[in-house]
Amino acid sequence: MKNISLTAKWFALLSLISGSIWIGSYLSRLFTVYGIFEGPELALRSFVNDQNISGILYSFLPVILTPFISFIVMIVAFILFVITSKISLKENGWLFIILIGIIVTLPFEVYLMLIDYKIIMTLMSSSFDSNSVITLLKDRIKDLSSFPIVIVLTYISFFFFIVFKPLTKTKKI
Repeated sequence: MKNISLTAKWFALLSLISGSIWIGSYLSRLFTVYGIFEGPELALRSFVNDQNISGILYSFLPVILTPFISFIVMIVAFILFVITSKISLKENGWLFIILIGIIVTLPFEVYLMLIDYKIIMTLMSSSFDSNSVITLLKDRIKDLSSFPIVIVLTYISFFFFIVFKPLTKTKKI
């Protein structure tokens, strides 16, 4: 790991920074979006009414856009790190576990990001229908309902693997 190129180190740094931003903004997004709904039927809370719904939804744009962009940057930077570092996955089990975790969770997160993309495009239009955004938010919560918690815990565990580097083979001389 000490003999990796400067380019690979930059990709690793970019991946870690964007991953940290993604985890924080993803949690903020979850708490913010879930905050306007109540109960298992996902009814809007009493403070949300026809007069303020468009303002509330428009204020969600940065909360939805930040994890969207940071996840893309994290994935691209991590893939470029793995390619440019030329670290042996056979000798570094921690990196292999991280790679497998990303490969397994990526399709599910991409599916949720497609819903996020629709929400972002709707909110960025000059006039949007609040009901369509609410429907998309409810769809995102209902589809793969507990997956956001699983992916956050999985990606937080990656920091453990990065720090402690378990399953690293040492070369015997």
